[in-house]
Amino acid sequence: MQGREILIGVTGGVAAYKTADLVSQLVQSGARVSVVMTPAAKQFIGATTFEALTGRPVYESTFAPQEHHVGEHIGLARRAELYVIAPASADFLHKLAQGAADDLVSLLALTTTCPVLLAPAMNNEMWIKPAVQRNVAQVQSDGRHTIGPRDGWLSCGAVGPGRMAEPAEILAECSKLLGKVKSK
Repeated sequence: MQGREILIGVTGGVAAYKTADLVSQLVQSGARVSVVMTPAAKQFIGATTFEALTGRPVYESTFAPQEHHVGEHIGLARRAELYVIAPASADFLHKLAQGAADDLVSLLALTTTCPVLLAPAMNNEMWIKPAVQRNVAQVQSDGRHTIGPRDGWLSCGAVGPGRMAEPAEILAECSKLLGKVKSK
């Protein structure tokens, strides 16, 4: 992971707390990490957490560049060697399957040329719906990689599929995918 550029997209879901752990593990392994958040993600975790972990600003707006004046969706996409979206909510999977780009996280999914790894997380009843499964199949068919979700205890008190893969498991998949990508 040493010196590799990883972009992390955070969508709205309780599992966003696990993304902070993933970001910490990536940084500790030597990766350079940039975090992008949807408006819904900010309802579950604060940007300050990710700024403290990465030493970089958190990107939230398509129209207010902080670093890349050609647009964050261009600059961040060009810099990234891997784009990980964790958690990937049902809403986000729908956007990605349809090619929607109404926030910076989804816009980056369209502009990146690096591998994209999705870590779905949602209520078990949402996960099993045909629409969600169609969207997952579509994003996989489009060449995106997925990890999970896993069976387990969910924040709503249910037990079943929908739990985001553990950060260590996602980290291992990141390492595997980066092994296939020439360093920039």
